[in-house]
Amino acid sequence: MSRDVRRDHPSTRSGLAVPLGRSLLLRLLAVAALVSVCSIAATAWVVVRTTAVAIRQEQGKDLADDTKTYDVLIGYAARHRNWDQVGPTVAELGRTTGHRIVLRDGDRTLADSAPAPGHPYVASPKPTAVIDPLSVDPQRLPAAARDGGIDPRVVGPYRLSDSDRTRLLGTARDVVACLRAAGAEARVVVGPSGRPTVRTAAGQRVDPRCEESVLNDPMPSERKALDTLDNLVDNCLARRGLSGVNVLLDGSWQVARAESRTSTAPAPEKDVRDCVASGRAEQLQPYVAPAAQLYVSSPGDRTATTFLDLSAPNKLRIAWGAALVLLVTVAVTAFAGIRLVRPLRRLTLAAQRMEAGDVSARVEVTGGDEIARLSAAFNAMSRRREQLESARKAMVSDVAHELRTPLSNIRGWLEAVEDGIVPPDEKLVASVLEEAVLLQHVIDDLRDLSAADAGELPLTTETLSVADVLAQTAQGHGPRAEAAGVRLVVAADPDLTVPADPVRLRQAVGNLVSNAIRHTPPGGTVRLKAAGDPPVPGQAGTAAGAAGTAGVRIEVSDTGSGIAPEDLPHVFDRFWRAEKSRSRQTGGSGLGLSIVRKLIEAHGGTVEAHSTPGTGSTFTLRLPGLPSPPR
Repeated sequence: MSRDVRRDHPSTRSGLAVPLGRSLLLRLLAVAALVSVCSIAATAWVVVRTTAVAIRQEQGKDLADDTKTYDVLIGYAARHRNWDQVGPTVAELGRTTGHRIVLRDGDRTLADSAPAPGHPYVASPKPTAVIDPLSVDPQRLPAAARDGGIDPRVVGPYRLSDSDRTRLLGTARDVVACLRAAGAEARVVVGPSGRPTVRTAAGQRVDPRCEESVLNDPMPSERKALDTLDNLVDNCLARRGLSGVNVLLDGSWQVARAESRTSTAPAPEKDVRDCVASGRAEQLQPYVAPAAQLYVSSPGDRTATTFLDLSAPNKLRIAWGAALVLLVTVAVTAFAGIRLVRPLRRLTLAAQRMEAGDVSARVEVTGGDEIARLSAAFNAMSRRREQLESARKAMVSDVAHELRTPLSNIRGWLEAVEDGIVPPDEKLVASVLEEAVLLQHVIDDLRDLSAADAGELPLTTETLSVADVLAQTAQGHGPRAEAAGVRLVVAADPDLTVPADPVRLRQAVGNLVSNAIRHTPPGGTVRLKAAGDPPVPGQAGTAAGAAGTAGVRIEVSDTGSGIAPEDLPHVFDRFWRAEKSRSRQTGGSGLGLSIVRKLIEAHGGTVEAHSTPGTGSTFTLRLPGLPSPPR
């Protein structure tokens, strides 16, 4: 028997065939191959990457050590006139950096951090750097590039005497105290020449009362050095046919006074800058050590080549990188396995929930493989079961809610007859019959709603004349409208047709007409109107739009009291009435409009309501038309 059931089940037919690209077996093979390829590629990448990082770190450390060595030796040359006492400084640099540092002047070795007796140092053709404080490498010491390539520590004749330095320092401290009292942040900075300057925070205004011109004016010794520099710069500019300038302490300049000018042309900025740089270099040359060549190598090298060897931490880092690749490979394999098993676990849990009575159990469907199709089939089964269960519960609830009042009335009248309180006359029989008819009407409505909710509402579709349907509906409700003093008006194109169930369509339109008559006062009008309803281009989701056919629009409007805006969204709700008292004298069972919506939706159409309080209401039915003939 199980074999027959499996053969007849829809999910086992040709629709179960999974495309090759979504096959679970193919995915397993692809995952295995991908993990293998990725592990090999990741191993190579991590090892190469880690090695490259380690090499860059070693090179970065060497570069930092070289820069430090260069800076220390430039500073030494800026403060000394020769290299006679540089040996201890070179030895300390070799000890702290771990490199061999050699300082040479042509063929003569000035200092060696790791000398070896009997093994003279062999210099390479190109030194690591040239130590010249008057021509500093701007890439190693960018601060010197702003001062014409001269290291700021070269002061020469601009060094202040102790007395001048003490005097200016006291004045600078007084200025700082004044600025702080005015609420400004300030501090004293002493330059290489011993001249103090006052620094304030960026953007802060300096109180003019705190300024001291003596801090910016040259001292006698500085003025003498500036005069010498002016002569050097003016001679340089004169050789170029340009007028002279006056150089200031900060390295800037200003045009000489008019009376001292000659007929020569004013000096361009570039020429002045070049002459100032050459003049300062010529003036400071006697105060610095001569240029020397710097060679940096590994400690054991007897030549000036740098040998790069990975340190122990970097070797350990490479080993950890290889181990990390192995760990990631295992983790990726486990993750892929978990992802393949996870849908089966979700499906199992959902089945267990359904077994326990949870009809809302669903499974998330991802992908398009065999497991995804099984999950989709399970969701369809669960959804169908939930619909049936909801329809059953709604039916029981609606019956209990709506049948209570008529049954209570019938029971009350019969008990009154049994007790002899009310005689069993024709009036009583008519009242009881009216309640029984109402019960039958409610039961029929509930049955139709239950069938529509379950998707089992039977429809016998045929091509109908919309004008005939509206005319028959108006004729059937004519006596009731006449008794209520309401006029029925029908306006429809006699050639307009629609594919629909004649009984169900008349039932839907009849419910709207009955509802309109009930809420229209005497002297009012109920209009039944039908017209073509062409589909909106590109609009999907409607039956007419999806099929590309012209539709039909049926309107039932009245001149009644209308519906309040806050009640309009609820008119199609089951058992809803505008009268909060739910009186049957002014309202029906509350199922009429719900049945209309279900009937029209069963035909693939839609229903909507528009109303203006005090003016009337309009209910619009939209049904798909006949398919367009093939071209």
